[in-house]
Amino acid sequence: MRLLLLLIISTFTYSNFQAQTQPWQGKFEPIDNMIAPPNSYRTASGAPGNAYWQQRANYDIKATIDEKTNTLSGEETITYFNNSPDDLSYLWIQLEQNVNKKENEDFGDINNNVKDEISARKMQFLTRAIDFPAGYSIKYVKDANGNNLKTLVNNTMMKVKLNSPLKSGESIRFSMAWSYPITDRNMYLLSREGYEYFPEDDNTVYLIAHWFPRMAVYNDTEGWQNQQFQKLGEFALEFGDYNVEITVPEDHIVASTGTLQNSDAVLTKTQRKRFDEAKKSFDKPVMITTKEEVEANEKQKSTKQKTWKYSAKNIRDFAFASSRKFLWDAQAVKLPTNTVMAMSYYPKEGLPVWQEESTKAVMHALEVYSEATFDYPYPVAISVNTSNIGMEFPMISFNGGRAINGEMSDRAKQGMIGTIIHEVGHNWFPMIVSSDERKWMWMDEGLNTFLHQRTVAERYPDFNSVTPKTIIPFMSGDKNILRPIMTTSDNELMSQFGANFYLKPTVGLQMLRNSIIGKELFDEAFKEYANRWKYKHPNPGDLFRTLEDATATDLDWFFRGWFFTTDNVDMELSNVKWFKVYEENSNIEDQNQTSKIKIEASGDNAEADAKDFSNGPEVITMTTTPDSEYGQFLSRLDEPEIRKQLSGKNIYEVTIKNKGGLVMPVTIEWVYTDGTTETDKLPAQIWRRNEYEVKKTFIKAKEVSKVNLDPNFEFADTDTKNNSFPKVESKSEFDSFKTKSK
Repeated sequence: MRLLLLLIISTFTYSNFQAQTQPWQGKFEPIDNMIAPPNSYRTASGAPGNAYWQQRANYDIKATIDEKTNTLSGEETITYFNNSPDDLSYLWIQLEQNVNKKENEDFGDINNNVKDEISARKMQFLTRAIDFPAGYSIKYVKDANGNNLKTLVNNTMMKVKLNSPLKSGESIRFSMAWSYPITDRNMYLLSREGYEYFPEDDNTVYLIAHWFPRMAVYNDTEGWQNQQFQKLGEFALEFGDYNVEITVPEDHIVASTGTLQNSDAVLTKTQRKRFDEAKKSFDKPVMITTKEEVEANEKQKSTKQKTWKYSAKNIRDFAFASSRKFLWDAQAVKLPTNTVMAMSYYPKEGLPVWQEESTKAVMHALEVYSEATFDYPYPVAISVNTSNIGMEFPMISFNGGRAINGEMSDRAKQGMIGTIIHEVGHNWFPMIVSSDERKWMWMDEGLNTFLHQRTVAERYPDFNSVTPKTIIPFMSGDKNILRPIMTTSDNELMSQFGANFYLKPTVGLQMLRNSIIGKELFDEAFKEYANRWKYKHPNPGDLFRTLEDATATDLDWFFRGWFFTTDNVDMELSNVKWFKVYEENSNIEDQNQTSKIKIEASGDNAEADAKDFSNGPEVITMTTTPDSEYGQFLSRLDEPEIRKQLSGKNIYEVTIKNKGGLVMPVTIEWVYTDGTTETDKLPAQIWRRNEYEVKKTFIKAKEVSKVNLDPNFEFADTDTKNNSFPKVESKSEFDSFKTKSK
């Protein structure tokens, strides 16, 4: 006992010394030092704290599209509420349209490779050979009394200097006027908004987004989020109420965030009647505008104007689309707590697939996402057709996908429907569960793609969908250039952007749901996170802590490996030893006799690893336990019963090596000689004491012909050729195993 105590003391002293000189970063250590510590704003459980706060901004905006000059001009009044504990001497305003200026620091960097042969369009993206006007002209910024406020513009951010500090708990009202040239989306890369020109009928579709100067986020974790907009990292925004007036040509149809307030003034009597019918149509869409009506407008091109008025409550952004080319259909979707109008707007170039599929896809997204999180709270969900894009805003999204000569391949149709589901799904992440896209894009793209793929799997089971297999090529990549998921949005390589921010988080959540936590418990935890943080600003730590808090599961090992490293899963089934028990002495009831049970041998050299089971089981000897081994225990195990339970059974010792560095649960499939199979599942915690190799012993009544790791490809194992025993010797044998395991 004294020796054991000394050993414990010495081990503790050495470990403590190690901790002080070289912090331990084992795969099962807590991630507390990798995420922000809990406080009164964000609790250790992952929920908002009792002192949590966030700012708020209300907007009154009047905007006009000049179709002749493709210019958008506007006036807006912002009411900004300082709910923080801090006094603010200045405010930061986002000016995202300035990113399109030629002198922008990020121009061309995203697509910066010149090749021997390059298309003219790609050369335009790279060089801006055809220049175009872009960026804001700020006419004035004034306080509530009409006095000018001093401003300072730094690229896509504008500092508004206040005449006196905005005290904690107070609000300020100020106004500004501005204009900017709406840019041609065909002119530059990553164009999330702008106009699309249709030369055949000389008409335009306007997609108007991140169009008005809007408040930057001020929060408890970093103060002002005034990181520059560089196209990849999207938006961090405050919630508020909006009243927006949009003046456009008289024959335009406007699709917009919010609820239309003056339908009598902007819709015809026939259109209003059709829309009333759509409110009661739960089984199919109703056409509000028809192809014939649209084609007539395309030819006439009214020069008069009209103003559409919209209002919206508790949203973080506002977008709209306007064109005389829009066909418009709508359908009611009944959710448990409310009814939503699912609507689609598309030019005739979107026919027939948009009329057939778009609003249906919106409906599917509304139903599946609502079930997985919370009921969609807004009155409308809109899908607008355009080219080469998928982009989301509250209640409205801009989505690509069109038929060519009326025809669309199955693959293209799947892509179109998937895009609509994905962009509508963004209403939950980040439009309501409002994470910071500019800093942690995976928190909205990854979580949204996870539910997007769930929607596809449930509503379009014949479509291709993301599984752990999908991420294997990426995770098998060059570790010298791979970056962890926890990489800031604008710092990610373009070649890794989709895999790292969309697919890898999706696969990680699929693993947690399907293979690590279980569907019922995971779904409750995911819903808990969504409801805790709706209309709030969560950080990664809030998600990680909530998933642990709501499942009573230690997941730090998973978060550490999957989100913070570039390790991959590669488990090798390095050896399987077979032992078989039989009784040497017949009188096993005589406990005074030293009975022995032998285990048959598998070859001449018992120490060598067997390549298969052809040599039979290995020999060892099990003896009666000496009294000294029991120590101070006075009772004894029923050793004859132990022998009885082992008699005639097969014992298999499995050795598994962690080759990729990423620990995961272990699923073992046993294929028996009679053709039947059985599966054992081991938790990731088997790696706690040895992160590189584990041994596990199993007792089986039947003889085994083959052992496979991860037979259903649940854990994105990058090299399945080393997952079997007997070992896979040829590619054809490996392909046979893959086919069998699908």
